[in-house]
Formats: sequence, structure tokens, C-alpha cells
Amino acid sequence: MEKKKLESILDNFSDLENKLNNMSSENFSEYAKLSKEYSDLKPLVESSKEYIKLQKELDDTEELILSNDIELKREAENEKERLKKRILNLEDELKFMLIPKDASDERNAIIEIRAGTGGEEAALFASDLLRMYAKYSELKNWKTEVMDISQTDHNGVKEVILNVSGKDVFGNLKFESGTHRVQRVPQTESGGRVHTSAATVAVLPEANDIDVEIQEKDLRIDIFRSSGPGGQSVNTTDSAVRITHEPTGVVAQCQDEKSQHKNKAKAMKVLRSRIFEIETKKKEDERALERKTQVGTGDRSERIRTYNFPQGRVTDHRISLTLYKLEQILNGEFLDEIISGLIADSNIKKLSE
Repeated sequence: MEKKKLESILDNFSDLENKLNNMSSENFSEYAKLSKEYSDLKPLVESSKEYIKLQKELDDTEELILSNDIELKREAENEKERLKKRILNLEDELKFMLIPKDASDERNAIIEIRAGTGGEEAALFASDLLRMYAKYSELKNWKTEVMDISQTDHNGVKEVILNVSGKDVFGNLKFESGTHRVQRVPQTESGGRVHTSAATVAVLPEANDIDVEIQEKDLRIDIFRSSGPGGQSVNTTDSAVRITHEPTGVVAQCQDEKSQHKNKAKAMKVLRSRIFEIETKKKEDERALERKTQVGTGDRSERIRTYNFPQGRVTDHRISLTLYKLEQILNGEFLDEIISGLIADSNIKKLSE
């Protein structure tokens, strides 16, 4: 670990501290931005100070080893081994701290789940995934809100859009994007044969007005009557809203609320996030020519995970991780084990660059 680099971090932190101390309270947005930068940098600064301090102690110990006092020399050699071990551990910690974070990691997320191949069985699996993310969010003290949902006659889900808000939501859930495959015996299967079906998951960082500027003139807004399973009417008024952003062709709709105004607000949130993701992916594709840091290809058509009911196992194919905890994972309890593995794998790939 370069001492100059760590000293540069400490200098930047000191400059930041001075700016905050001398800043007018009237400039609230700038103050909030710098305060956030300060709190994010603080753990790295503390570890950097500790590293520099230990290196200084190691240098002093090296001098003591040259002593003619045998007892002092032995103690110094023991101390040297202890310091070297601590420095190596701290060096690893610092390397991970220095990995640049995805700018969207701290954002809220919008999860889109769609039943894929497999008919009603796929729709029931999509419903299982919705419950898994809702339960996981509950355990993380995140707030969830269904933005839009299309169900089947048998409690399955054709498509659902879930808004998840809280601390570091997108950073935790972004690797869930992809095709999730299920293998189980359907209740209607008399022969006991295992069927395979799938659902796709897309996780988008929630965008705001500043991220994506949308002109009213570029929108086509269609109002229609909400429908439930089997096409039956849910509301007796035309409250469902479909918004099309004509320059990009991106469409979002919401029919979950009885209020047309609320449905429009929700649809706009989804639309903005979809456009933001397109713009973000375009930038990432440009950068991907220089660096390959994605987990898998990031392609949603790629099979990322298999949930095998007869064997009670879940396998994430990107990191070759298999856990025999299917029920607990679908209950949100052990999903963190997979997510932690994916984050660690991503960090290792970034470090290798």
C-alpha cells in the first residue's frame, strides 16, 4: 500500500473538514453533499491513519532488532511479526475500501418480476419471488410498495412492479437481475414429474427529476379501466394510466390505485427509472470496452439462479454457490448469504483490475 496515496486521502479529508467548518448554513444542498462525502470517507481515513501508525511502529521495531540486548532483540522480533500480520490484514481492508462504489448503490430500487416460460407454474413462481423480496426487505427494515400487479386466477403473478426504499437498497439487490429458474412438481401433476419454469427479474435504481428530465410534450398518456385476473373489471371508473415516452418508446403503466392521479404518479416513477437505466447502461456499455466488472454478462436473458424443490436447494450459477436452504431463502432469511457472495465476487473482480 503506497504511503503517498494514503497521505493524499488524509489531505483531502482535512480539506473537506475545513470546507464544512467554514461553510454557510444557508448553502444547505452543498453542505448536505459534503457531509455525506465526509461520513463516507471517515472509515477509510481512520484505517489509513492506523496503517501509517503501524508502519511507523514497524520501522521503530526494525531498529530495536539491531540492538545488542538479546532480550530486547527477541521481544522486538516478536513485535515485528505481530505488526506485520496486522499490517497485512489492514492492507486487505484498505484495498476493499478503495474500490470505487457504484454511484447508484445507495438509491432505492424498483424490482420488476415477470412470469416466463411455464404457464401458471411460472406465474406461481413469480409470486414466490415477490414474497421473497418483500420478506427480505422486511428483515432489512426497508419499505416496500406494489406499484402495479397483474395476477392470474390461481394467485399467480403475470407481472409485478415493486418499489423498495431504504438504506443501500440498489447496492444489495442489483445482482438479482436475470432469469430465475424453478424445478418442482406442480400440484396438478398426477405423475409426480418435475417441471421447469422461469421468471425474469429486473432491478432498476430509482431515478428522480434531477436524474432524468422528461418533457410533458414527449409523453402520451392513455387512461383506461383497471382489470383483474381473467380480464374482470376491478374499478368502475377509468383510473388506470399508461404513459409512453415517445422519444425512447419506453412505456409504464399503473392500475393498482383507485385514484387516476396516484396511478399517474406511480407510472411516472417507473418510467423515469426505466429511462435512467437505459441511459446508465449505455454509459456502462461504453466503459465495458475498457473494463469488465459485471457479474456474468448482466443480460436478463441469462439464467442466474435455480430453485430446486425436490432437493431443497438453491444454486447461483454465477458464483457456483449451492445452499440447501430453499425454504429459508424463499422466506427472505438466507438470501443475504447469496447476495453477500455476489458482492464479494464483484469486489474481487474489481480488485483484480
